Amino acid sequence: MSFGGTSLEQLQAWLSDTEDEHLEFKEAKTSFDRDKLTRYCVALANEGGGHVVLGVSDKRPRRVVGTVAFQDLSVLKRDLGQRVRLRIDVATIDHPDGRVVVVSIPSRPIGSAIEYQGSYWMRRGEDLVAMSPEVLKRIFDEGQPDYSAEVCAGATLADLDETAIEKLRELWLASSGTAALKSMSADQLLEDAELTVDGQLTYAALILLGSHKGLGRHLAQAETIFEYRSSEASVPYGQRREFRQGFLTYIDELWEMINLRNEVHLFQEGLFRREIPTLNSGAVREGILNALAHRDYRLGGSIFVRQFPRMLEIVSPGGFPEGITAENLLWRQSPRNRRVAEVMAKCDLVERSGQGVSLMVERCIQEGKLLPDYSASDAHEVCLALSGEVQDEGFLSFLQQLGDEALANFTTEDFLLLDAVHREIDLSDRLRERASALLDLGAIERKGRGRGARYLLSERFYKHAGKPGVYTRRKGLDTETNKALLEDHIQRNQEAGSPLRDLQEVLPAESPRHVRHLLSELRKAGKVHRTGKTRGSRWYPGPGGGVDEGEP
Repeated sequence: MSFGGTSLEQLQAWLSDTEDEHLEFKEAKTSFDRDKLTRYCVALANEGGGHVVLGVSDKRPRRVVGTVAFQDLSVLKRDLGQRVRLRIDVATIDHPDGRVVVVSIPSRPIGSAIEYQGSYWMRRGEDLVAMSPEVLKRIFDEGQPDYSAEVCAGATLADLDETAIEKLRELWLASSGTAALKSMSADQLLEDAELTVDGQLTYAALILLGSHKGLGRHLAQAETIFEYRSSEASVPYGQRREFRQGFLTYIDELWEMINLRNEVHLFQEGLFRREIPTLNSGAVREGILNALAHRDYRLGGSIFVRQFPRMLEIVSPGGFPEGITAENLLWRQSPRNRRVAEVMAKCDLVERSGQGVSLMVERCIQEGKLLPDYSASDAHEVCLALSGEVQDEGFLSFLQQLGDEALANFTTEDFLLLDAVHREIDLSDRLRERASALLDLGAIERKGRGRGARYLLSERFYKHAGKPGVYTRRKGLDTETNKALLEDHIQRNQEAGSPLRDLQEVLPAESPRHVRHLLSELRKAGKVHRTGKTRGSRWYPGPGGGVDEGEP
């Protein structure tokens, strides 16, 4: 919002307007609660944007009373921006009757609502209330337009970097082999790449090819900021570099800066020696490309790439696209900036199928590292953490035994299954469906049957890792646990006794034959006994009382 020569006229027009969901007046002569102001900003954003005017009476006829609240407007603007996660403008109008502060709030992004202090605020009369589920559903059902494909009014070829255009030509030529690209004019190249519409530049053209001045003029938030910190604690950065330029001009330079401090882990397996970098170039590349293609460019923040000695963090503005969560990110794609992603696919920078996260996952597992971590993400930003720590060298050795040919045929689900079994994590139904392939390969073993089946890495993993006792414990743990479950059930039902069919329900993953075997072992140990020998026989706690029970 501009407060130029017509600002007093604009204020006078507002004073005669009816206060509605787009305009809020507050006297705030001496102060105003910052949390309350934030809630009003959220409510206005959720209802299409508007203005909060401080220093004006909120009862009609309105008049300027002046305010001394929020003397440092830069601090207020920063705080509101961090809380609301939108580009909020704050300005003053010097009225003859006193100072007026105007807070201008843009509309929320299409398809998403803004939350603060646990609620999605909206106005109802003079009050602020939480949005109803029906209102939220209407918002979330809104379409998600491709902002990057929209025309940027006023942008021209002069706003693009010539070296970036030639980089696009070079990458596209290498990827496609289309010889005509060599002599194609810049205008035609941009048109064929769908970076222009009727000769006008799209935002995707600026994001990928923009010059520093061009982005500063039209899309200043299309910026990536690199920081290096020597500790994950909150300490000043040791290095900082701001890239406000077309992405194709700095992608290689950004990786070179990261790689300067990328220590190598030496892994020795007999005569075999392998070097594992702390940060895998492929995983880092995919993380940065995903942030560029999926961030919300309608928001004012920058992409941050923060490097630490053993970890990299990538934070991008805007939460996950509608329908995408950290849990389903691997299996569902909903590109926010399709045009950007399509051009990067033409240049062979990203997978057109949207499998960048899958590639990150596979690389992390193959190097024995933790999975990509999105747990710090929220409705306002996506935060990806890539750990550089090798968790278990024995697991690396095990993967080496499986062989490159076998691993090359692994699906993402196969890698995730192997990783989950290694970390003793419960398997989803999706991963269980892939278990048979790894069983046939001899990579894992199964204990039990059906949905209750449990899996562990094959015996050769534990032997090769020098942990045969761990294998014996894990393999035998199920037997002792199952016996304890049977004994507990029999003890709790000692008055009526426990028929065999009930005991089979205690261990649904085990075959009836194995359940009978476990009961026989408990009987021989004197912990349980059976009365009767027919289908109506029952089990009781303690040793038998003179009845020749025989085998169950």
